[in-house]
Amino acid sequence: MEAAGKIGPAAMESGPGQMGKWLIVVGLVIAGVGLLVVLLGRVGLFRLPGDLEFGGRNWRVYFPLVSCVLISIILTLIGWIISYLRR
Repeated sequence: MEAAGKIGPAAMESGPGQMGKWLIVVGLVIAGVGLLVVLLGRVGLFRLPGDLEFGGRNWRVYFPLVSCVLISIILTLIGWIISYLRR
């Protein structure tokens, strides 16, 4: 007799094998985001007017304020379009 609420062995798989799969997926996502940042940096995305940069002789702090706002607007529009098309 099966316990109530049990979904099945495939959905409840755990252990080192499952954790290894998740680590691979997370690593691929991080690598993909890194590649995207490098490519977008080459086309000038992270050098927009309004991106803040401070520094001295031996240090530099860079905060891409306008680039973050632009990426946020683009991702919001993509989310709205996907939401609209799912209706």
